[in-house]
Amino acid sequence: MYLTDRPVNEGIAMPTLLTRLGTVSYTDEGSGPTILLLHAALHDHTDFDSVRAELAQGRRVLTLDWPGHGASPLPSVPLRAVQFGDLLVEFAELLDLHNLVVVGNSVGGYAACRLALERQERVSGVVLVNTGGFTPHSVFTRVMCAVMGRPVVVRAVFGAFVRAYMQPKTSTDEAIVRRVVGRARTAEGAKIAAALWKSFTDPGHDLRMRASRIAAPVLITWGAKDPTAPMRWGRELAESIEGSTLEAFGTGHVVFSSEPAAWLDTVLPFVDATHGVRQGVTRPL
Repeated sequence: MYLTDRPVNEGIAMPTLLTRLGTVSYTDEGSGPTILLLHAALHDHTDFDSVRAELAQGRRVLTLDWPGHGASPLPSVPLRAVQFGDLLVEFAELLDLHNLVVVGNSVGGYAACRLALERQERVSGVVLVNTGGFTPHSVFTRVMCAVMGRPVVVRAVFGAFVRAYMQPKTSTDEAIVRRVVGRARTAEGAKIAAALWKSFTDPGHDLRMRASRIAAPVLITWGAKDPTAPMRWGRELAESIEGSTLEAFGTGHVVFSSEPAAWLDTVLPFVDATHGVRQGVTRPL
């Protein structure tokens, strides 16, 4: 394991961790029971800025930037979706994380489920946000993934695509849209996104047959206005994970940015319950 510091645009140094699949920059703030926040493809850890401070009250909160995202350097070959899960397992082992609640958005949700499946002793709870990894593929979705698996297509259409799935409601949403679209229009960003889209139909990315083996409590939070991840997928996922809870929100893909207060009202009791923290402490307004 190799630790160093990597400067980011805001002038803040983030620690970095060298894994077999690339170097990742991450944040680590607060103390107490641990929460790990995982972002979507071409997004970065700042997606969680609207909720991080409150999550960190009495808790340790970590975020990471996937390789080639945010402050993490681009690997020689962009990662496939399955490798995000591989990297997260190694990340949790290198930092020796335990009693962990993992929050995963999109491909971050896939990785969170992989960790819960393969390192059950480390995970006390999982929060999924419009997660990947459970898509019932059809001819249409396979063609879509193949088409989006071409960098030239990503650069041409991602601007409209991001705005469609985000359904921006807040200034934070708009900032996310600008960041993601800007990355997609670069050669490197287009390659990253294309590699991920192409890999979404890989057999290893389909966790539907393994969903029932997730032992940790699972809370599913779903933005019902996201056209790329219809609400029926969230309902089907809830049915496949015994004991899971599904909460729908009138948002797009990044629920915690669009409706942070409502999302926290749903998520914080779950986090504290899975961490074994007593309830009754009122959240400051």
